[in-house]
Amino acid sequence: MFRSLMLFLTLITSAPILAENNCFPDDVLPENMFPVVEIVTSKGTIVVELNRNRAPATVNNFLRYVLEGHYSNTLFHRVIADFVVQGGGYTPDLEERPLHEPVLNESGNGLRNNTGTIAMARYNDPHSATSQFFFNLKDNDSLNPSSRNWGYTVFGDVISGFDVLEAIAGVETAYSAGLDAPDVPVEPVMLIEAKVQE
Repeated sequence: MFRSLMLFLTLITSAPILAENNCFPDDVLPENMFPVVEIVTSKGTIVVELNRNRAPATVNNFLRYVLEGHYSNTLFHRVIADFVVQGGGYTPDLEERPLHEPVLNESGNGLRNNTGTIAMARYNDPHSATSQFFFNLKDNDSLNPSSRNWGYTVFGDVISGFDVLEAIAGVETAYSAGLDAPDVPVEPVMLIEAKVQE
């Protein structure tokens, strides 16, 4: 469990904050309750269906980053086979782009960190998620909320491209001095573009 908690403590605090939103972003594409987003990577395309019904603040937060082009040309910087693939935070130069204020933790929404879900990374502070997200490669019960702890907010499902995630999970990883973190792909795995499906 220690390893899983440490995974999400890698968000960098030096990135500037764009705008205050008190944990509740404005509605983004509000007419679409289940937006579909294509995540084009250097290993192939992953398609996710987001669940605004269960995680409205988190979906709005993710969509605004998508529509702003925040995720284009970023790294999947944390890869642990049979656990998670995490990205959305760093450029190839290991710099972080400007961030919006953190979003409300919606981990009590009934969605679990099961195989093939997408969820938000955060600090120990439960309401500290910004742009970084991760894919669950297995049922990660330790990341779900309990009577004593907040969980990690699940906000959608992979509807195609799980084989791409498995390919990413199979890459060689090592300690990165630039990120001062383990489990970083030796050869960069890129998130080329994220876009809302029409």
